[in-house]
This record gives sequence, structure tokens and C-alpha cells, in this order.
Amino acid sequence: MNERTVFFVSDQTGVTAETLGNSLLTQFDGVEFKPVTVPFVDTVDKAIQVARRIDRSASKSGIRPLVFTSFVQDEVRAPLLQCQGLVLDFFEAFLAPLEAELNKKSSHTLGKAHGMQDKPSYDSRIDATNFAMEADDGHTTRHYDRADVILTGVSRSGKTPTCLYLALQYGVFAANYPLTEEDLESGRLPDSLMPFRDKLYGLTITPVRLRQIRLERRSVGRYASAQQVSYELRAAEALYKRHNVPFIDTTNSSIEEIASTILNDTGVERRVRP
Repeated sequence: MNERTVFFVSDQTGVTAETLGNSLLTQFDGVEFKPVTVPFVDTVDKAIQVARRIDRSASKSGIRPLVFTSFVQDEVRAPLLQCQGLVLDFFEAFLAPLEAELNKKSSHTLGKAHGMQDKPSYDSRIDATNFAMEADDGHTTRHYDRADVILTGVSRSGKTPTCLYLALQYGVFAANYPLTEEDLESGRLPDSLMPFRDKLYGLTITPVRLRQIRLERRSVGRYASAQQVSYELRAAEALYKRHNVPFIDTTNSSIEEIASTILNDTGVERRVRP
């Protein structure tokens, strides 16, 4: 298998370069990528040091590295453009066409993409994250009136990570409630959920995948037995259908895909735009 070193270089956290760069790299099968993230390259001197590091990697491997960057300041970007890697800068690629279309120069302000400049958005994400942690696993149901969406499902179906992603990425107030064996046997929604039926969204997963996850967490007892897993999933999906709760199979979906599907299906608005 081919191997290529990939540098993600940014004057801030590197999230933009990593996210967009990795999205592009997923389109290339048969190549093993060795990622190197270098954040906070915010001076010319730091950029020169990174350029030298990229050159050393090129000399050692004999293959030029791929370099994804997201620099706002032209002077900091300049040393990277002289390195021996294939440099793809997202800001350089898109700001110039936007400036031409809008007939306006961009501010080239450092840190606007990811930072504290938009304090209301930042505060919204923090508040939503605190809410998700407080309302995790059905621990606190008294504040469900504040929830934008309430995820429900059997244990280990992906509720908690999805709630946290919705909170951190979009500022969405997401709670989650685990369906207990008593809930599944009764075939009824728990009393604490009944007033919020319109906010419910269910998660399910294939029995094989759920059993694999549960075996890693607790391999003894019936919690991870094939019979128990199959029963819980059948009962949960029957409950969703009986009460018209929309749901998604999370087996082959990433957290990002699950979150996007939930927002699209429910119409819940993003409080924050990434």
C-alpha cells in the first residue's frame, strides 16, 4: 500500500485544515496517509520552521508530502508555498473568488474561523454541552422542556456521543434517555417522556454491532448475550413504530452523519454554525 505523509498546518487550531483535508483524502482508496497536525503557526518564523520540517520529510521519504493549510495572513502562508510539499491552502483558494464576487476585501482577521470572537456562539455551545452532560442517560429529566431533541434507545446505541456532538458543533440542546427492560416489556413510553413525544428521536443498531460494543464494555452476564441484544432491539423498534417516534440505524453511520440526519428529520435549528 502506498504511504504519503500529510501535514495539516494552521495559524489556529487546525480544525478547518484537518476537516476539509480529511474529507478530500477519503476519496482515495489504497493509499495510507500518515497525518501530522501543526497548529498555531502564527508567525513567519514558525512557518519557516514548518517548511523546513516538510522539506526534511520529503528528503527522507523521497516523496513530497501533502500539505493542507488554512492561513489567513499571506505573509505567514508564503514560506509554506516554497516548501517541497504539495501545498493546498483553503483560504487562498476560496477568499479571492469571494472577494471578487462580493466586491469587498476580506478582513484577514486571525482566529475568526475558530475562536472567541463570536462569544454568543461560543457560550451557546458551552451551555448546550453542560445541558447534554446533565441530561445524559436519563439522569435529569426535569429540564426536558429546554431540550431541542431527546434521543432514546437501548444501552450503547450511540446516544451520548451524538448528544455531545450536537451540543459542541451546533449548540443544540440534546438530552438522552435509555430504554430500560421495564420500558421494553411494557411497550409504553416512560411517563417522563410522554409530555415530550414531539421531541423524541430513536437510535437503533444491528444486533451484531451492538453485541460487539457491549462485549468490549461488559463481557459477562446476559447484557451482551446474543439473545438479550436481539430482544432489546426488536422491542425498541416496535416501541418507536407504535408511538410514531422517528429513528435511525446508527450501525454504518458516523456521528456527523447521525447528527445531520437528526437535524434534517426533526427540523431542529442549529443555534451555531460551524
